[in-house]
Amino acid sequence: MTMNTNVRLKPDTTYVCAMRVMTVLVFVASGFSGTASAQDADLDPRIVKLVAAISEERLETILKKLETFETRSTLSSTTSSTRGIGAAREWILQEMRSYSPKLQVSFDVHHVPKQGRITRDIELRNVMAILPGKSARRIYVSGHYDTVARPGGQGVTNSGGPARDPDAATPPPIDPNAPLDNRAPGVNDDGSGTALTIELARVFSQSGIDFEATLVFMCHAGEEQGLVGARLHAQKAVAEHIPIEAIFNNDIVGNDKGGNGIIDGATIRVYSEGPEDSPSRELARFVQRWGGRYVPSHRVRPMARPDRFGRGGDHSAYNQLGFTAVGFRESRENFTRQHDVRDTFEGISLPYLAQNSRVNAASAATLALAPPPPTVMSERGQPLMTRAPSGYDANLRWNASPGAAAYRIFWRDAWGPDWQHDLLVGNATNVVLPNMQIDDYVFGVAAIDAQGHESFVTAYVTPPRANTAIRSGQY
Repeated sequence: MTMNTNVRLKPDTTYVCAMRVMTVLVFVASGFSGTASAQDADLDPRIVKLVAAISEERLETILKKLETFETRSTLSSTTSSTRGIGAAREWILQEMRSYSPKLQVSFDVHHVPKQGRITRDIELRNVMAILPGKSARRIYVSGHYDTVARPGGQGVTNSGGPARDPDAATPPPIDPNAPLDNRAPGVNDDGSGTALTIELARVFSQSGIDFEATLVFMCHAGEEQGLVGARLHAQKAVAEHIPIEAIFNNDIVGNDKGGNGIIDGATIRVYSEGPEDSPSRELARFVQRWGGRYVPSHRVRPMARPDRFGRGGDHSAYNQLGFTAVGFRESRENFTRQHDVRDTFEGISLPYLAQNSRVNAASAATLALAPPPPTVMSERGQPLMTRAPSGYDANLRWNASPGAAAYRIFWRDAWGPDWQHDLLVGNATNVVLPNMQIDDYVFGVAAIDAQGHESFVTAYVTPPRANTAIRSGQY
């Protein structure tokens, strides 16, 4: 395919763009929101079929099995075949192995000495299932399978109750090296995210789709002790230069009824790390755009903060080490069923969990079929955007993405929280938008393959200025 590397929109095209802007503003004023062109392209029937294959019955079976282990605390027993984290991780491993010979299922093992909330030396095992794609770039779907229960649970903590050691058993063990085996069913926190991850491993591996990206279905351990399993895997990925493109982390996504009685089974929150146009924020916008297209009955609510106020999840560990991650959270939490012995299957809404699974599946599948997002920075770390040729234009350049057949540019008012306008520009790596003042708008670009699968957007962002000290004194 021949690439047209330069496109300059003619004055009549500029007029069309202006008319599109006016049209979008009219829609917004009348209560319509969203990017118009996202509604134009046909949905991929393979993804439609994949999303439809998610089973409430399978999710129920997984959740009830996870509950039978009574506790999955990272510090619990590893010798029993029926109880504790050792039994749980072995079951997860064998369950995912049963789905397809295409899945490469193994333990991601780390030896963790006593530190912080890890009160004794342990062997921590994440469970990971790799579905190889055409390229090495990876997209993760994850949850944490470990649990914790403390006196009063999260409900006491949120209501201002006395602080407790989050890993203290009741009563505490006499031997500090003894397993922490107090009951901690953790069906929603985070059996729900674990069940979602396991079910997507089944559906993706049995879909027959040959994905561009490699998909990884990861069940982390050690989350309740400070995101330990996710942090260790992220550190390993940095050291081994593993190309992780995106992480969809799910933690507490199975309940639709808040502890205050408010019910919301029609929305899901997606948290992302700032600043405003970070890759994490763009991944959240991608989930809203494409998850919403395939599952229109389930509204994605992007949250412009790393996580719930004062709390965190495994996606934070990946973001802190430079990877692009978002965290899915149910919209109405029941804190009396978090970190509590009352976190049982009775607190789960299977239809709601299935919908959250479908949003994850649609987003991950679209991203795994799309080209990688374009890079818009020069080798010197500067954005490839200028005001040339007139001094008042938006001159956008980007580096070609492997497998891209076209690109879509996006823009919004510099004060706007989400993309307001977009334009498909074909197979080009340079576009000039006449009289579009780059000081007044934020711009970005996404790569699209020949079938219409779209990457998340890469935004043009100016790097922070260096903090250069100014000398003063006698001269």
